[in-house]
Amino acid sequence: MAHYALIMVLAGIGIPILAALNARLGVRIGSPAVAATILFVIALTVALVVALVTAPQGFAQLGGAPKHLFLAGVLVAFYILSITFIAPRFGIGNAVFFVLLGQLVSAALIDQFGLFGAQVSPLSLTRAAGVAVMAFGVWLTQLA
Repeated sequence: MAHYALIMVLAGIGIPILAALNARLGVRIGSPAVAATILFVIALTVALVVALVTAPQGFAQLGGAPKHLFLAGVLVAFYILSITFIAPRFGIGNAVFFVLLGQLVSAALIDQFGLFGAQVSPLSLTRAAGVAVMAFGVWLTQLA
């Protein structure tokens, strides 16, 4: 399990870096939408290579997947487009703060109700306090 935690920490480190790099690209070329598009082209290429190397048979299973599961792609596009547009105007830290706040609330609700097939993990008073402490900690990082 430690290697999963490490991978997720690295992914977490990458989110503000991604936001800063893509926001800067959007400013540099004058179009957050084009910057996001380029990011997706590169991401698609990397993901496609990994999928073809590790599990090419997965593509054959796509037709049987429930259509609502493809909403994840829309959500990724929304995140990338919004952070690329907003971060240069609002600050990377502020933008990521609100993303983290949304993630904390959303994750707690998904776990509470087992949404989208997630393992149910009830929101106890202790867990709710932990989410509140985490949200407060993230907020503290943004104080000047």
